[in-house]
Amino acid sequence: MITTKGLTKVYRSQGREVRALDDVDLHVRQGEVFGVVGTSGAGKSTLVRCVNLLERPTAGTVTVDGVELTALSGSEQRAGRELRAARQRIGMVFQHFNLLSSRTVQQNVELPLEITGLDRRERRRKAAELLDLVGLADKARSYPSQLSGGQKQRVGIARALAGDPKVLLSDEATSALDPETTRSILKLLRELNQQLGLTVLLITHEMEVIKSVCDSAALMRGGRVVETGQLTDLLSDGHSRIARDLFPLGDFGTGGPDRTVLEITFQGDAPAQPFVSQLARTYQIDINILGAAVETIAGRLVGRMRVELPGSHTDNVVPIGYLRQQGLQVDVLDLSNGAAA
Repeated sequence: MITTKGLTKVYRSQGREVRALDDVDLHVRQGEVFGVVGTSGAGKSTLVRCVNLLERPTAGTVTVDGVELTALSGSEQRAGRELRAARQRIGMVFQHFNLLSSRTVQQNVELPLEITGLDRRERRRKAAELLDLVGLADKARSYPSQLSGGQKQRVGIARALAGDPKVLLSDEATSALDPETTRSILKLLRELNQQLGLTVLLITHEMEVIKSVCDSAALMRGGRVVETGQLTDLLSDGHSRIARDLFPLGDFGTGGPDRTVLEITFQGDAPAQPFVSQLARTYQIDINILGAAVETIAGRLVGRMRVELPGSHTDNVVPIGYLRQQGLQVDVLDLSNGAAA
């Protein structure tokens, strides 16, 4: 649904160059919620603005729903029309709402419909439907100043849906909200994804957002995508930085010649199985649990646990094999360099 290839954006000012995006390849599948996470300055917002060509890339291509947007120039009349038509299929939700204070809630939602030339009666009908969809039917005549932050963002989402888009871009849409309101907005985005078949590209700096709503994710650093994939696949990868950030277990346990530290990832029905106690009884060994976390991610129960077994890696080959036979992902950690062996 969304594909970027070699996407590069360079800003030039007073003889200096800042490379905000550096050869970014990204693929977002149709109907999924895809999160792009990274710290400030990683290039996340530049990426999302290049996807709908609010910023034109310096190099590379952007394709959305089969249309290569970067091949459409706004300067030629026909290409300009095609670009505008393509953008209408892409909704955008902003961090700071961007509502017009002089317009009512309904009038804010109607604004993009006015621009497209829809008649007044149809605009009102469509806006009423969208406000009902986001849970604000009773706020149609209110003004933005009378709304809470979460309600303002719901208006922004309704406005983004006015053109019946196939893709919804969310640029830090929850970063200005409190945790409870954030959860409600993320729940709404997931519901819209499922009800309308929307593909959602979500920009965030919070791993909790990725954990609670995304199917797939990409980690950005210094304008580059350094890791990407479906969350369930990333969580099965002992080297995944996203997985370790989603389930931070610290650096407890040292390993060594007389201790073996394991990191165990489990999904689906595995969390319900008492594999630790079964392992201890079967092999008569003492197991030290160093840390554990279990969450529901992408609709599946997923967890990660760090345990310490007595004896060296060689001594524990059979217990480790037993755990893997239970369908568990097991990595032997060398905590001297923080990596899986």
